Amino acid sequence: MSRPPVHFDVAVIGAGIVGSAIARKLSGYQLDVALIDAREDVGDGTSKANTAILHTGFDATPGTLESRLVREGYHLLSEYAKVTGIPVEYTGAVLVAWDEEQLAALPGLKEKAEKNGYDRTQIVDADAVYEMLPSIGEGALGGLIVPDESIICTWTTNLALATEAVMRGTQLRLGHKIVAAEIGAEHTVLRAESGETVTARWVINASGLGGDILDGLFGYERFTITPRRGELIVYDKQARPLVDRVVLPVPSSRGKGVLVSPTIYGNVMLGPTAEDLQDRTDTGTSEAGFEFLLAKGRTLMPRLLDEEVTATYAGLRAASSHPDYLIEVDHAQRYVLVGGIRSTGLTSGIAVAEYVDELLREHQSLTLIERTDLPEPPVMPNIGEAFLRPYQDAAKIAEGPDYGKIVCFCERVTAGEIRDTFSSPIPPTTLEGVRRRTRAQNGRCQGFFCGAEVKELLDSCGGCAARHGLTTPEMNR
Repeated sequence: MSRPPVHFDVAVIGAGIVGSAIARKLSGYQLDVALIDAREDVGDGTSKANTAILHTGFDATPGTLESRLVREGYHLLSEYAKVTGIPVEYTGAVLVAWDEEQLAALPGLKEKAEKNGYDRTQIVDADAVYEMLPSIGEGALGGLIVPDESIICTWTTNLALATEAVMRGTQLRLGHKIVAAEIGAEHTVLRAESGETVTARWVINASGLGGDILDGLFGYERFTITPRRGELIVYDKQARPLVDRVVLPVPSSRGKGVLVSPTIYGNVMLGPTAEDLQDRTDTGTSEAGFEFLLAKGRTLMPRLLDEEVTATYAGLRAASSHPDYLIEVDHAQRYVLVGGIRSTGLTSGIAVAEYVDELLREHQSLTLIERTDLPEPPVMPNIGEAFLRPYQDAAKIAEGPDYGKIVCFCERVTAGEIRDTFSSPIPPTTLEGVRRRTRAQNGRCQGFFCGAEVKELLDSCGGCAARHGLTTPEMNR
């Protein structure tokens, strides 16, 4: 039996990085904010599976909204990471030219970067490329250095933004797939597939892959989303000495192409592919995808293919028919579309939230009175390999012996870290949620050794989500 509708000033649909950033921003005002997502956890869609690169925006299309917001977002997220402890490694990147056509494109890419406000790129010859990247394959002709491209933990970024939103009073409603919207004179009633309803004066659509479908509920047909599958291969930590910076291809019209990159967790990643699909839920990997990646890997870094593979996975990117970010306000319906936010949304998310705030202020669409009682931003647990982890921290272990009890030996995750997640503002409700918060089951054995113990810890948590005010369909029955 469903409950009566709950009333909010603003309902943000989509608890990925962009939606969480918007909820965080708006909950800094005297507003009742809801953050709604169809899945069982925040960041469980597009935001969880990407190349996790903090972009400078050097290769965006100059003059676009995307270019502006990626550029601004780079600095905003860098600062936010310092405050909240999101792990970032400022590795730099090199675009490698493998033929004369790509080599000839480098000056244009340097010029594009300068038009985007980034003037630190440098064109180098083949000798310089091999000095920086001695393990890459034969035949490189030159490269473009982008010193400020970096790697970041996308999981912690999403969780930090959503956690701060919840700490500021946002109500997180998970497992609510919105399938209908009844737009009234004063408010909109949002109906979930489960039958639950939420009413809000304003609705913000940050639903990623479902953005065009939700936009249709408000009478629009202004863009379409095509799910673009990107498959990746993750190599063991022993491969990390092969590459200490991001190795990028010269980009094409279909995206940035296949890259080799270190990860924040100490691995090396090869990918992604770019395959347009119809099914918005198909995150399965494929034999064809792996064959494609391995062929690319033999050219880019043949020694990498001799290393052990830790994992393979695929994510879906929201490929939009609109060539730029599509952020528009419909004042009559009290509705904001935040659509077409591609994989650069990891970097631009906080800037997108600032831009939405700017639009609402410009048209005085909402009464935005800043709160004076905001809590300090959260300090997130570190799951980055290059920084101090609990199993290495004598003071932490002295504080509680569970921080010295390793549960996941592949990733050196302790019982103390896992238990901490259950008392956090957004506790995990699934094994996948534990993995994204701690790295447990993320290593070589993929949970074969530690899975049972992690599940036991999760089960022992009991109603941790209910204790923290989260709602899921199971809780509403």
